[in-house]
Amino acid sequence: EAGSWKPEGGSWKEETVSEETVSWEAVSKERSGAMSEPVSVQTAEHYTWGEAMGVVCDGWHLVRGEALSVIEERMPAGAQEERHFHTRARQFFYVLEGELAMDVEGRIHALGAGQGLEIAPGERHQAMNESREEDVRFLVISSPPAQGDRFNGS
Repeated sequence: EAGSWKPEGGSWKEETVSEETVSWEAVSKERSGAMSEPVSVQTAEHYTWGEAMGVVCDGWHLVRGEALSVIEERMPAGAQEERHFHTRARQFFYVLEGELAMDVEGRIHALGAGQGLEIAPGERHQAMNESREEDVRFLVISSPPAQGDRFNGS
C-alpha cells in the first residue's frame, strides 16, 4: 500500500511506500550533495563563446549535473549561435530579458521575457538575438546535459 510523507509533531516520520521504508533523513542526505548553496552569475562557473563570429556571448553554469544542466546565457545584439541539434538532450529555452529568436526546423519563434520554448532531441535549432541594440538574457535547461551531444549544421 502506497503511503505519503506526513508531518507528525512538527517532523517527518517514516512510512511504507510501495513496500519500501523511506526516511526523511535518508532523502535529505541524498539531496544535500545537489546544491547546498545559492548560485548566481556572480558565483557560477563562467564561459564565453562566439568570438569567431566577432561577438562575445556569456554563459554561466548554474546547475551542472549528470542528468540536468541549467545555464544562463547573455547574447549581445546581433549575435547568434550555429544551427545544430542534440541526439539525447531535451532543452527548454526561457527568456529572462530582451527578445530571443529561435529557429526550430526552419520555423522562427519570437520569445519575449517570460516566454519559453521546448526543443526535442533531434530538432535542428538556432538561437539568435536579432535586436540591433539590446542584449538578451535567457536560461537553457537541458536533460540530460547537452555538452558532448551537439552536432552542428542543418
